Amino acid sequence: MNAPSIGLYLGVVQFFFAASWIVYVLYLPQLAAQAGIPKTAVAWILMADQLVFVFADYASGVAADRVSRAVGRIGVSVLAATLVSCAAFLALPFVAPGASPAAFLALTLIWAVTSSALRAPPLSLVGKHVAKPAQPVLVALSLLGLGVANALSPYLGLTLRGVDPRIPFVLSSVALALVTLGLVAVERKLARDRSAGVSPAAAAPATAAAGNGNAAGPAPVVIAAALFAALAFQVHVFIDSGPLYLRLATPEQMPTLSPVFWIGFNLGLVPLSLAAKRWSAVRVMGGTALVAAAAAGAATLAPTLPALIAVQCVAGAAWAGVIASAFAWALARGGAGRAGAFAGAISSVLALATLVRMGSVSAGWPKAPGFSDALIWWPVIGWLVASAVVVALILRRGASTTAPAAFADR
Repeated sequence: MNAPSIGLYLGVVQFFFAASWIVYVLYLPQLAAQAGIPKTAVAWILMADQLVFVFADYASGVAADRVSRAVGRIGVSVLAATLVSCAAFLALPFVAPGASPAAFLALTLIWAVTSSALRAPPLSLVGKHVAKPAQPVLVALSLLGLGVANALSPYLGLTLRGVDPRIPFVLSSVALALVTLGLVAVERKLARDRSAGVSPAAAAPATAAAGNGNAAGPAPVVIAAALFAALAFQVHVFIDSGPLYLRLATPEQMPTLSPVFWIGFNLGLVPLSLAAKRWSAVRVMGGTALVAAAAAGAATLAPTLPALIAVQCVAGAAWAGVIASAFAWALARGGAGRAGAFAGAISSVLALATLVRMGSVSAGWPKAPGFSDALIWWPVIGWLVASAVVVALILRRGASTTAPAAFADR
């Protein structure tokens, strides 16, 4: 199994993981009602899930690093946590009709906590065993599964309408458990290749990684830029895009138009990951955030539906560059010893941005007079801020590296 095959395998894992989340969101109102939970509480359950992800994603990344240092392998631990997650997920539609609200919520909590094992920890394997030049491409291929699942989301919703929830829950749980079984074999293969010298440039220790171009800058600054970019993405895709399309299209066209952003995302992943191999990940992150800001502005002003579709594709591709380079930066910054922690921090930022968006929607802010008009420009502002932060970081780092030479003769 070569590096691209490993990346595609991780993408398959992420596809089934994302598909299970889509199934969960689709059926949660029905299952919650069966458990005696009022419909008004569903939004709070989803926000609670995201709050759990904020902490659990980072904690799972840190735990993966510690297990890797102590035991040398994390595949078995990830598999064990995933099997618990799949069991809890599978049980939801079977338990809901006769469960108390507390029992149902406890089951969702178990699923939410253990599902974090499939976000940062698999990327920590890439950070530990894969040569740095190959890491951005593997990150992109793993994210491809997420993009495909989101592109298919509208059609999945239409297909599952009226279907007994036990069927998709069983299918998605079993599929995810089966594909995750291969993670142990993948880790063994990566470890063998590294020991045999097939991947001699594999990740350096975190102390060395901090000094290379891909890992430039203080971690809190880059993570803050990722947060601004993630907030811009949440608003653009889940709040602004619907009204922008309905300005130029009919509601019947929405299932066809909704995946456009994700089609652009999937098309942009690999080319922009190759850019992250040539230039530093933070440079690609700053550049693609700037393109995303321009595309979001163009989408707001698009005069025709074809123009809007085109700029939405560009926005999706640019977001692919932002998020893939952010994870590539995390692996380079963390090196062999802390890749899980830094990947977990980026995952936590994404969950936090989702939580903020859900909270604002529940509070009715997007429809508030005056606020909705300002919100249409937030993606432009958020992505511009992210780009400006990264550019300032690059310029500051460039100045700091040239300063010693300037004063060397004094």
